[in-house]
Amino acid sequence: MSTAATELSAPATTRISARAAERAVRKEENRIKRRLMLGDSKAPRVVVFAILLVMSVAWLIPILWAIDTSLKTEPDAEASASWIPRHGFTLSAYVDQFASGHIGRWMLNSLGIALAVMVITVIVSAMAAYAFSCTRFRGRNGLFAVTIAAIMVPSQILIVPQFQQMQTLHLVDTAAAVVFPQVVQPVMILVLKSFMDQLPRELLDAARIDGASAWRVFWSVVMPLSRSIISAVAIFVFIGAWNNFLWPFIITNNPSLMTLPVGLSTIKNAYGVQYVSGMASAMIASIPLLVIFMLFQRKIVASVAMTGMATT
Repeated sequence: MSTAATELSAPATTRISARAAERAVRKEENRIKRRLMLGDSKAPRVVVFAILLVMSVAWLIPILWAIDTSLKTEPDAEASASWIPRHGFTLSAYVDQFASGHIGRWMLNSLGIALAVMVITVIVSAMAAYAFSCTRFRGRNGLFAVTIAAIMVPSQILIVPQFQQMQTLHLVDTAAAVVFPQVVQPVMILVLKSFMDQLPRELLDAARIDGASAWRVFWSVVMPLSRSIISAVAIFVFIGAWNNFLWPFIITNNPSLMTLPVGLSTIKNAYGVQYVSGMASAMIASIPLLVIFMLFQRKIVASVAMTGMATT
């Protein structure tokens, strides 16, 4: 029995050892990079870390101020800019936000729409990138030029034509109308194509020689090799769809279909600008993205380094 247990635990031990070795290699690579950039002297490192510390504090202050304001009462927020309110901290603004709207429903709507946009965008962009990078057909260069030109078109210009198109299709105030206009993203096609251009053509040719169809080559060869860049694209598309406000705000009127950013904007007070309520709404909207970042921090940082794009 002990022999069987040893045999069963051997693969697990091997995996743990492989992970440890991978972490050690990554740590050594990072140490070499820091040495090449900063040298052996400690002075440059101290200066760099001091600058990074100052930048981190400057980045954190607005967030801390927003959290602090959301935990105050409205009179305290208007009366003084002090970090510590006179009447103490309170969660009343968050309670009011949940009581005044359909926060849970809006969160589910945002999650469902963001996931749908992410999945469809990744599939459509990957297929388009594969066609431009790995196949040859008449008009390929012209279509790719149009795709590049589409990147330079501001999305706001397309709002009116897209709305008219949704009206023609009788999709206004539906989830489909929120999702479909967001799935065509030329910049993601460009990112995926740039990655696929670097794939070894020998692997694709070998698959074709073995009788694989174009779809089989795409699904069984190109997609597995592009897993890292696809993960990066999926993360950026999800965050962008979650934060999107303008298009869902225009195309939806039914509160049960609203996304979280749109729904929170409808919770208003008759007494004018409410700083505490606004900050509480911002904090509620940012919590899911904060959780996602904490869970996939390494992947997000690697995605930024790989694609050169940063989320806002």
